[in-house]
Amino acid sequence: MALSLLSPPLSPLSHSFKNPATIAISHCTLFSSLSPPTPVLRAYCTSKDGVTSEKPSIGSLDDELLRRLSGAKDADQVLDVITESGGSNGMDTSDCNSLVAAALERGNAELALSLFDAMRLGFSPDDGLDGKVVTKTWRWPRPDIHTYAQLVQGLATSLRVNDALRIMGYVCGMGISSEEEVLFGLVIQCPTCKVAIAVAQPQNGTQIASCSKCRYQYELFSGDIVSIESEEISMDTSGWEKALIFLKVKKDELPSAIHSIVVQTPSGKARTHRFATKTPELPAQEGERVTISLSAPSSSYRELGPLRLAPRSSGRRPSEPMCITNHATGQVSELLRPPDAKAGSGLINPYVVAGSLAVLASGDVISGFIDPGVPRIISSTVLVSAAVNTVVNKLVLPELRKLPQKMVDVIALKQQLLSQYELLQNRIKDLRKAAEKEVWMLARMSQLENKIVAVGEPSYRARRGRVKRVRENLENALLARIELIESYAKISSMIEIEVEMNSDVLAAEAASSAERISEQIQQMMEIDNLEEQWRIQAEANDEVERLLNSETL
Repeated sequence: MALSLLSPPLSPLSHSFKNPATIAISHCTLFSSLSPPTPVLRAYCTSKDGVTSEKPSIGSLDDELLRRLSGAKDADQVLDVITESGGSNGMDTSDCNSLVAAALERGNAELALSLFDAMRLGFSPDDGLDGKVVTKTWRWPRPDIHTYAQLVQGLATSLRVNDALRIMGYVCGMGISSEEEVLFGLVIQCPTCKVAIAVAQPQNGTQIASCSKCRYQYELFSGDIVSIESEEISMDTSGWEKALIFLKVKKDELPSAIHSIVVQTPSGKARTHRFATKTPELPAQEGERVTISLSAPSSSYRELGPLRLAPRSSGRRPSEPMCITNHATGQVSELLRPPDAKAGSGLINPYVVAGSLAVLASGDVISGFIDPGVPRIISSTVLVSAAVNTVVNKLVLPELRKLPQKMVDVIALKQQLLSQYELLQNRIKDLRKAAEKEVWMLARMSQLENKIVAVGEPSYRARRGRVKRVRENLENALLARIELIESYAKISSMIEIEVEMNSDVLAAEAASSAERISEQIQQMMEIDNLEEQWRIQAEANDEVERLLNSETL
C-alpha cells in the first residue's frame, strides 16, 4: 500500500517505465512545427545476452535473410548478399535497424558499426564499378533515434564502451560529421555583459563585434598561440590601497602574473598581446586555439560634430585585452591591465592627499586675510568642477560612446539565437556527461552478469535477477536521455541554420524563427524538469522498497 501511494505516474527509472514510446511521441509532437515527423519509437526487448533489440517487426527482410545478413563481415558484404538475393530496391531505416539489432544480438559489433557508418555517410557507387553495370543507385538511409539507442545500449552491453561513447558524440551533433574545417564555431561572450555576441569559426582571424546590450564594440582576435612568456609578480600593496579596493574606490584588481603571448591567425597574421591575470596560471597552452576579446581599436569610431567617439567602455584603452576564450576547453578568463612601473600612484598616495589638503587649507587661511569671501568662492569652484567632471566622465561620455539603438537592433535577434544556442550546448554537455556515466554503469552491470553466469552457482540466481532489473532501469534511463539529447541537438542545428543564413534575411522571418525556437526550448526544459522530478521520486520509491524488504527479513 505504501509503495502504491508513492509510485509516480511515469518514471524513466522505475519499473513502471517499460515503454519508451511515450516520451518519443511527446518529443515528436513538440517538434512537429519545426521538422518533419519522426517515426514513433517501438518497444525494445532485452535478450538473454543482455543486448537490447526491437521486437520482431521486420519489413522486407525475412528471418532467413536476416540471419544471413547478420553474419556478414561489413556493410559491403551485406550489399553483396542483398544483390544475390535479388533485392534492388534498397533497405529502409526500419530494415537497417532490425539488421543492426540482429548483428548486436549475435555479437557481431563490427557489422553493426559498419552499417552505422554507411548509414551516416551514405553510399552511392558509380555505374560500371569493377566492370559491373549498376542500373539503380543504392543509397543507405540515414540513422534515426532507434539506431543510436540500439548501438549505444548494445555496444555498452557488449563491453565496447569507447565505441558506445563515440556514438553518443554523434547523437550530440545530429549525426553530422564534425570535421575541424567545417565546425559551426565557438560562441564568444561580451566581455562586459557576458552575453553571446559572435561566433568564432575556424577560418576567422580578426573581426569586429557589437553587443546589443551594452552597445559597445569589441575586436575579436582568434588564432593559435605561437609562444608564451610569463612572469610572476609580487606587488607590495599598502594598507591605503587595500582600503581603497575594499571601499571600491579603486577598481583595479591586483594581478599575480604578467603574460605576453603571440597569437597567429589562420591567414598567417600574428600579434603580440600583453596582459595580466589574477592567478599565476595562464588559461591556455602553446598550440591551442584561443579568441582574445579586446576593446574597440583606434580605427573604430564615429564622428559627432567635432568629436570622435570610440564605442568602448570608459577607462579602456584602444585594443586593450579584456578576456580570453579557450576553444579546446571553452573556458572564459578575465584579463587585467598589466601594471605600469613608470606610472605614479597619483591621488591614491596618502602623502599626496595629505599634502594637497594642507596646501588648500593654508591657501584658505592666507586668502581670508585679503578677502573673507575668497575661500568660499575657491571651495565652491572646486566642488562644482569636480561635480561637472564626474557627470561628464561617468554619465555623459559613456552614453555618447554607445552605438545608436537602431544599429544594434539589427544584430539583437542573432545574438538572442546565439544565447539560446549557448544554453542548449551547456545542457547537452551536462546530459552527455550523465549518459556517459550510465554507459559505464551499464557495461559494469553486463560484466557482473557475465561473471555470475560463468560461476554458475544456483545461489547467485537471485542476485542475477537483481542485476538484470538494474540493467533494465539503466537501459530505460539511457534511452530517455538519448532522446532528450537528440531533441536539444535538433534545436541547436536549427539555430545554426538560422545564424548561418544570409544576413539579408527579413527581420520578421528571423523574429518568427527566434520565437518558435524559444517556445521549443521552454517546452523541452519543462519536460527535462519533469523527468528529473520523476527520477527523484523513483529513487525514493526504491529506498522505501529496500526498507520494507529489510524489515521483512
